[in-house]
Amino acid sequence: MASRGSVKASGNFNASADAEVLYKAMKGLGTDEDAILQLLTSRSNPQRHEIKTTYKTLYGKDLVDDLKGELGGKFETLIVGLMTAPLAYDVTSLRNAIKGAGTDEKVLVQILASRTPQQVKDIVVAYRQEYDDDLEEDISGDTSGHFKRLLVILLQANRQKGIQDGKIESDAQALFKAGEDKFGTDEQSFVTILGNRSAEHLRKVFDAYMKLSGFEMEETIKRETSGGLRDLLLAVVKCARSVPAYFAETLYYGMKGAGTDDDTLIRVMVTRSEVDMLDIRADFRRLFACSLHSMIKGDTGGDYRKALLLLCGGDDA
Repeated sequence: MASRGSVKASGNFNASADAEVLYKAMKGLGTDEDAILQLLTSRSNPQRHEIKTTYKTLYGKDLVDDLKGELGGKFETLIVGLMTAPLAYDVTSLRNAIKGAGTDEKVLVQILASRTPQQVKDIVVAYRQEYDDDLEEDISGDTSGHFKRLLVILLQANRQKGIQDGKIESDAQALFKAGEDKFGTDEQSFVTILGNRSAEHLRKVFDAYMKLSGFEMEETIKRETSGGLRDLLLAVVKCARSVPAYFAETLYYGMKGAGTDDDTLIRVMVTRSEVDMLDIRADFRRLFACSLHSMIKGDTGGDYRKALLLLCGGDDA
């Protein structure tokens, strides 16, 4: 399958030449931020990794440490993110979300709702290797209720494959009985069905649910649940419909209104730039009255903005 990323591997790649450009950009007085951001946003993640290895071979120094020493603020966070392998980036993001002061539920939701079952399995293994801790135990110790239960289900990464024709109608009925048709809400039904069925199957269930109840699944969740559970159920439903559309919305609401949620902006732009950024841009343009490019441009500044716009890869005005 052709990558739908905005960032592609460089065709005439030379790790030694790149390492030298970066070394010169940081050597002496002042830093050439422009040279750094132009280069790193036009290489793929494996190529950046190769540059890092070559840099150490040539100069006996750690490239990421040098970058951290020269850059600062959000721009530094973005560049260090680009230098991190995708799996390690997810693992570190989850660890920081759990181990920081208070739990950053948004990070747990965005990562665990959007990654494929195989990616989640890899995350669980890598987390144990990196921290000698069990991700499920860490998340369970930090969350509660049905929110915790759904996170634990997603961590099992055992979603059924394909569409179970015999179950579409009964799943829709069960969700209807658990929510709209009942005084109070039986959250467990939502958690079990939305956590365990495949995306293809869920899309059919959502159609059947709409016919049955007259409501979109998202409307029901907004009315019947609250807090972290509501956010997680909505993310699961939106990702079942379309992962790029989910991220387009995440970016939009991260920038809309007063203040920018830079953590989210950086995390999505770094993790999706080589996966489905072209689709995210198309969905963004379809869903909102502006392009992703124009919104980033209006909401950020400096080298940070330049790098983000290069990751975005173009304007869909």
